[in-house]
Amino acid sequence: MRFRDKLEATLRAVAPLFEVPGVMVGGSEAPNLMLPDGATPLVVSQDVDLVIPVAVHADVCRRLPLLVGLTPSPDEPSVWLPTRDDLIEVNFIGQEPGSVDPADTYVLESPELPLMVFGPLGLLQPGPPVVFGGVRVPIARVAGQVVEKLLSDRGGLKGSRDLLVVAGLLGLASPNDIAEIERLFAGLDSELRHTVRSNLVVLSLQEPLADMPDPLAARPAVHNLLARFGAIEESP
Repeated sequence: MRFRDKLEATLRAVAPLFEVPGVMVGGSEAPNLMLPDGATPLVVSQDVDLVIPVAVHADVCRRLPLLVGLTPSPDEPSVWLPTRDDLIEVNFIGQEPGSVDPADTYVLESPELPLMVFGPLGLLQPGPPVVFGGVRVPIARVAGQVVEKLLSDRGGLKGSRDLLVVAGLLGLASPNDIAEIERLFAGLDSELRHTVRSNLVVLSLQEPLADMPDPLAARPAVHNLLARFGAIEESP
C-alpha cells in the first residue's frame, strides 16, 4: 500500500480531533501536507505528530473514543498504534503556547492521554488549513516549525531527520515565512539563538538521505537565513 494512502487514511481517522481549536499537525509530515497536488510524499518517518495545546487537553480526551483503528501503546500511551494495515502511528505531543525554552518541558499526567509538553512547541501557531486526501487539516505555520526544529537537541538519525524536515519546510517557505522566521529568531535569548544557528550550520553541511527532503536544494535558503541571523546578532 502506498505511503500517501496510509497518510490520508490516518488523517481521516484522527479528523474528529481537528474540530478542537488549536489542535494541529506538526513534525515530519507537515512538509508532505503542503506539497502541490499530485506530488509524492517523502517518507521521513511513518507517523503523524498531533500538537495538543494544554488548554484543550480535556476536549481532546473527550473525543478520543471517536478514533477508530488506533489504540494507545502499552509502553507509551501518548503514542497510538494502528490496529489496521492502512494506518500509521500517531504521536500526541503537548504544547504550552508562549513557551520557548527546551528547559520548560514537562509531563502532563492524565489517565486518558498523558503528554510530554515540549517547551519549544510554544513557538507553533496554527496556519491556514490544508486539504489533503479530502481532509481539512489544521497545520502549524512554517516559521514556528522551522525555529522549533532548530531548537531541538537530538543526535543521530532523529536529529538528522529533524534537520531534513527543516530543509523540506524551507523549500516551501514564502518570503513572509522567512520574515517571520527572522522575527522569531530575534525574540530568542542569546543561548537559544546560538542553538538555532549551530543546527542551521549542521544542516548546511548535511548530505542527502534516500526518500527525504534534499538538503542540497535547501542550501541557498539556509545560507540566506544564516546571513540574516548574523545581521540580527550584529545589530545594536
